[in-house]
Amino acid sequence: MSTNSSIQPVSPESELLSNTTCQLEEDLSISFSIIFMTVGILSNSLAIAILMKAYQRFRQKYKSSFLLLASALVITDFFGHLINGTIAVFVYASDKDWIYFDKSNILCSIFGICMVFSGLCPLFLGSLMAIERCIGVTKPIFHSTKITTKHVKMMLSGVCFFAVFVALLPILGHRDYKIQASRTWCFYKTDEIKDWEDRFYLLLFAFLGLLALGISFVCNAITGISLLKVKFRSQQHRQGRSHHFEMVIQLLGIMCVSCICWSPFLVTMASIGMNIQFDYIISRGLYFSRQIT
Repeated sequence: MSTNSSIQPVSPESELLSNTTCQLEEDLSISFSIIFMTVGILSNSLAIAILMKAYQRFRQKYKSSFLLLASALVITDFFGHLINGTIAVFVYASDKDWIYFDKSNILCSIFGICMVFSGLCPLFLGSLMAIERCIGVTKPIFHSTKITTKHVKMMLSGVCFFAVFVALLPILGHRDYKIQASRTWCFYKTDEIKDWEDRFYLLLFAFLGLLALGISFVCNAITGISLLKVKFRSQQHRQGRSHHFEMVIQLLGIMCVSCICWSPFLVTMASIGMNIQFDYIISRGLYFSRQIT
């Protein structure tokens, strides 16, 4: 006995509803991108204005060094929101048709470089701020005599150049940044990785980001414990301690935001790289076992 299977025709109402839903989801995605970019730019602009005014007002070296690093972090985050957000909105507005507007892969490479730089540089600067405060609290004489504003600017430049170098590594290695599955952003290659170099970029990015967060946590913990010990032992220099507590609270806020925003992404990139590594080892082991047998 044969059964005749017929394909049910799609009604115009169902097709219209499907198209409307897809259009609504795309409009929401564009709206969220614009909102997040706008909020990030406005909040960072306000923070830059406040920090610049505070930097002019406070002339104590221990305070000015901290404000200089904080200003650099906010400025970096500002341009990250501005550049990445603008490209994301453009991609959505162009219906994510990368083949049409980015045939040479230049925009994708710029997007990927900005994603890596704006991800690592604020994490590096946050850890540098934590190290600077830890030295200032635990070794105040060394901090006041050896760590000058010139040294802080040199460390700041070194951190930024290192973040740029890491972001340019794929380009220097003649590798392209890849369009991700959602077709809305570009990053290192994350699927069907068969080359050690692609795996290296993922693991390096995740390692450096998690290392920066770890350093921030350790230094902030040491700084906080040291301040609490000083507070319980002596009632002198209360004004100086209040400034230290204020800066440590700001550092804790920066660290918490960084952990919430970046830890899941960093762990995901690390797990992708390590799983690929394990799969590679297993596949090579099976290959050699077959050769032996």
